[in-house]
Parts: sequence; structure tokens; C-alpha cells
Amino acid sequence: MTIWKIIYNIFLLPALLIFGVVGSLFHKKIRDGMIGRFRSYGELKSFMERTGQGKTIYWFHAASHGEFEQVKPVLAGLKEVEPHSLAVVSFFSPSGFQHVDDKHIDCKVYLPIDLPWMVKKCLKVVQPKKLILAAYDVWPNLIWKAKSMGIHSTLFAARFSENTSKLFPVVRNFYRNVYGCFSAIYTISTLDHERLQHILYPTGQPIVRVLGNPRYDQVKQKADQFTSERTESVLLRPKLLLAGSIHSEDEQVIQGSIISLMNEIEDLNLLWVPHEPTDRNVSSAESFFQSNHFSTARLGYKNPNQLDARVIIVDTIGRLSQLYWDGQMAYIGGGFSTGVHNVMEPAIARLPVFFGPNYKNFNEAEELIADGGGFAIDTGTDLYLGMKQLFEDRNAFLKASYAATNVIHRNLGSSTRIVRNLIHD
Repeated sequence: MTIWKIIYNIFLLPALLIFGVVGSLFHKKIRDGMIGRFRSYGELKSFMERTGQGKTIYWFHAASHGEFEQVKPVLAGLKEVEPHSLAVVSFFSPSGFQHVDDKHIDCKVYLPIDLPWMVKKCLKVVQPKKLILAAYDVWPNLIWKAKSMGIHSTLFAARFSENTSKLFPVVRNFYRNVYGCFSAIYTISTLDHERLQHILYPTGQPIVRVLGNPRYDQVKQKADQFTSERTESVLLRPKLLLAGSIHSEDEQVIQGSIISLMNEIEDLNLLWVPHEPTDRNVSSAESFFQSNHFSTARLGYKNPNQLDARVIIVDTIGRLSQLYWDGQMAYIGGGFSTGVHNVMEPAIARLPVFFGPNYKNFNEAEELIADGGGFAIDTGTDLYLGMKQLFEDRNAFLKASYAATNVIHRNLGSSTRIVRNLIHD
């Protein structure tokens, strides 16, 4: 392990820090994250001074807002079992730190920079009973220091794709030294469990269990909160196509096909949701659709049925999960760039879901495809033909709609299993 600590701290980590410093000069999100990380120790110290000694503290970490959707039901379940415990929640991305507001969080910080002495200072001042990480955002010094300080560390909703670089010989040796220092790792599926065992072999030190993905539970809970008519047939809704979390790479592929669909299906309307609803992105979308002779309106804080326009553009954040219940079909962005975004929220709303080809690391997207509720596309023509068929064939549409929802219901219960094992492992 010593050789990997040397390589990581002398070569890999400095390269990441240089990238962060240079990137912060040109990109506001990177700059916000870097500044926040330097402030984390002071914020943790102030929190502990206010809290006092002797409290049971759990430290959760999520990379971003999306990964917090996995943390949320686990955190709520743990607080239900141990109501007097406190929760520190750290984020790597500003999208999580700036936009997550949850009553179960007692202290919210950026994840400290993964320097050995900085991580040690933060863990020492908090003294968490357990360090709990979600999904994939694993930082080596954080795990190594937790182990050396006798702090129980758990990774849950762990996912290892078939072509993961973590299985390559040299890379695998590095990750064996990182994952081998966890106290427990809970994978999503049996395949993830098998790939993890291959990474860990021959150490096999952590407790390893298959406990599923708690994000399914969170999606179901969010749906229950605002939808009393969720059993109503999706075909009774207005003929509305939702394009959610759209990147510029998605635009290049799908915009022309959506225009063709709307020209052919005269009662089809569009709800367009940029991944980052900045004024620039919203204005760009307005110009494009208006140039193709469609009326547009900005949603603001209204409901879609209050606006008389063929294209409604969402210019605020935090509403997408509810808006899916107003439509019949969805395209989810990210699949032509960084990776497809949350496909579970439209699925629980009974929408057939389309997305781009970059979905291999997303188990829920693979399950949707296998069950017939999700459809991966490589071209705009694929999108046009696939959606046109479902809009024209009632039986095919209903089959896809129910298949999408069934994927969610089949996977419920993971958060309860994770909470139970977090307490006992």
C-alpha cells in the first residue's frame, strides 16, 4: 500500500490540484468548489464547537445533487432509527452543495481537499462514528486515513461496469488498496458484487453485500408526495413530450427530429429543460424553436397547462421530477456526453424513456431497456421513429409505460436494507 500512497500523493493528487487551480480561473463552478474546500475545516470546527462533545455523528458524502438522491432515503432512515444522531453531509460538486436543502442534514460542507493532513484534521475534529460514501466518489486519502484512525467506512450503491478500468491489471492493484480499506461495501447488483470481488482478490477485507440502489426508493417517495392521481392512465394526460436535462450534445442530435415530430403530430407539445437553465441557454432554445415557427413561453413558476405555447422552456431548477407527471413521453439528456441523467423520475411517472448511447454505467437505464420501458438511440432518426411508433400504437405505448414503472417497483426496499446493515456491520 505504501507505494500507492507515494504515487497518489506525489504524482496523481498534485496533478488534480493543478487542474483544479487552473480550471478555477476560467470556470465558476470549479472556482466555487475549490474555495469551498479550503473553508471546510473551519466550518466543521465551528459546527463541532456549537454541537459539543459526546454526540453520535455520521458523515455522509455524495458527489453531487444527483448522488444525494441515493443518500437521502438512507439518511432519513438512519435518523428515524437514531433520532438523536447528527449528520454531516459533504459534496464534491457545487450542484450538490448549493442546491441540496434537506431537514436531516445538520452540517453541509464541501468535501475537503484530499491532502493527507487536511483529511486527518477534518476527521479528527468531527470524529464520526461512521463515514458513509455513495456510489462512486471515492477519495483515497479519505479512506486510508479513516482506516488508520479506526473510523468505520462504508460505500453503498457501488456500481462496477463491465468495461470499468478498475479491472485493468495495474489500475486494479491501486483500487484494491483503496477499496480494501473500507469496512463494508454494499453493491447494487450481483454482477457488481462479482466485479468488486475480482478487484479485491486476494485481500477480501471489507464486508461485501448486495443491497440494491436506494435511489429507487427516493424516486418513489418523491412521486408519492405530490401525486394523488398516479394510477391514472398516462394516455389521459395532454400529449406532451418532455426533454429533460438537455446538453448541447443532445441538441445537435434530437432537435431536428423533435421538430419533425411536432410538425407531423399537430397536438404534440414540448417541454424543453436545459441541463443548466441559464438565460443564455433558455434564450438559445427560444430562438431555435421560434425560427421553426413554434410559439414559446418560459415556465417560470407556473404549471404547463397555464401557458398557451407549443414549446414551454423550463428556466428554473428543482421542478423536473414533478413535471414528468404532466406528460406522456420523455427524452433524458446526457447520453451523448457525460452520461445519461436520472431516468427513474420519468419512469415512475409512467413515461416511456428515450436517451443517448452513453448509459453503460447506469444500471437503471439498462434495466429499462431490458424490460421495454427505455430506448437507447444513436441518431435523431432513431428518436423520431421510436417516438412516432409509440404515439401511433396505443398498445405498444401502454406496454412501454407500465414496463418503465415496473422497473422502479421491482427495486424498492434498498434503503431499508442499507440502514439495517449500516447499524449492524
